[in-house]
Amino acid sequence: MTADAAGEPPGPAHGPSAGGVRERKKQRTRMALIDAALELFVRNGYEETTIDEIVAALPVSQRTFFRYFASKEDVVLSQVTERYRAMEEALAARPAGERPFTALFEALRTVLQRIATGEEADVARFRRIRQVIEATPPLLAAELTGYAASEGALVAEIARREGVDPDRDLRPRLVVALFTAATRVGFEECSRRAIWDPGTIAARVDETVALVDATVRDWT
Repeated sequence: MTADAAGEPPGPAHGPSAGGVRERKKQRTRMALIDAALELFVRNGYEETTIDEIVAALPVSQRTFFRYFASKEDVVLSQVTERYRAMEEALAARPAGERPFTALFEALRTVLQRIATGEEADVARFRRIRQVIEATPPLLAAELTGYAASEGALVAEIARREGVDPDRDLRPRLVVALFTAATRVGFEECSRRAIWDPGTIAARVDETVALVDATVRDWT
């Protein structure tokens, strides 16, 4: 029996257990590609690393790489997109009576703490992603573009929670914009101090919340 072009041996063609095995193998291959790429990006630089080097590190074929990712950028930003979705889900799960700004920060804290208390591989992956993004201006710009798109979902959720029409009421957009700005400041400060640990970043988020509250109260 020979391996296919993805480097994954063919299995039984039918059956629920076979489907589950295939999906787990696909997920393992995907995460292996992400980890190999991130290690190379941190060690050699994002721009300097080629797809050939990434696939050689496993080793698998380029065809396998492109089954999972459209580009090097997609390797990094696919993980960022998952964080955005986790943030949206965490916000939707916050208590109904929680005020919008608090709910947004508590949702972010939940996501960061979940990573910090998870498997070491997930923590290491998060650290490397932050290192690579903060050191690579095109990735940083792409991250901000992606977050701008995710803001729409956060605005919609805040509007739903508050029972207002986001097309007529500017407050959901204003509170999300304030949250985004505060979060960006917090992440930039962590980057400046070379802080990549999700638990420490979560603590910085708490400090940012206190600063936002004090600044708005004292400077406006």
